[in-house]
This record gives sequence, C-alpha cells and structure tokens, in this order.
Amino acid sequence: MANTVKLEIVTPDRKVLSEDVEYVGAPGALGEFGILPNHVPFLSALGIGNLYYKLGGKTYYVFVAGGFAEVSNNKCTILAEVAEMAHEIDVDRAKKAVDRAEERARQTKEKLDFARNQAALRRAMSRMSCQRSGKDAGTC
Repeated sequence: MANTVKLEIVTPDRKVLSEDVEYVGAPGALGEFGILPNHVPFLSALGIGNLYYKLGGKTYYVFVAGGFAEVSNNKCTILAEVAEMAHEIDVDRAKKAVDRAEERARQTKEKLDFARNQAALRRAMSRMSCQRSGKDAGTC
C-alpha cells in the first residue's frame, strides 16, 4: 500500500498485529505520540493506555501496557509487555480487577503496594476504555 506505515505489535507471547496502516497513535511514557508515513526514526517507552490505528477510514484500538515503540523506514514496531485487541478484552474480568484494586487501595499503607495497585487499576480501566472505544467505532 502506498503512503502507509507497517505496524507490528508483538508481546513476549505472540504477534498481535501486522498491518499496513495510515496512522498510529500510541501512549508514550511521557504522553501520546502519533506516527504518519515517512516519520523520522523514533524510539519511545510505552505507557499504559490505548494504541489506535487508522485503516480504510476506520479506527481500531489495542490496549497496551509497557514496552517500547520503534519507528524506522515506514515501519512502527511495538514491543509491548501486554497487548490486547479491543474485541479480545474481557470487560467483566477488567471490572473485577478494578474492584479488587479499589479495595486494596483503601486497605494499603505501604508505598510499594500502593504503586503496584495504582498500576493494576490503570491497566484495568484502560482495558475497559479500549473495549468501549472499539465498540463505539464499530470495529469490534
């Protein structure tokens, strides 16, 4: 495809996606960034949130947490610790994770436990947001 970026999303367990896309938006550790065709070489740590890409006038969503993004030669490689397509997300499981994290937050006093709990809460909430975004866009 002309004027596209090759998007590859890989986790330690599997290849989640390999597609020629028009645009990639991803949650960087310091904020969201966007990739268009012919982007300059780029490397960023990933945060927790929703990666999205545009293809054929539609927007598709992928939950990502941790890892790195590398852009070079019209290829965007996402090496994520966790990545799930919006339609793969189990919303009930994510809601239960939110409930558990909120309960632990009320009970914990230690800083390390609090930080871990906040990360778990953010992952669960981002999963639910990703799944809703995918449904709203009609791409699930």
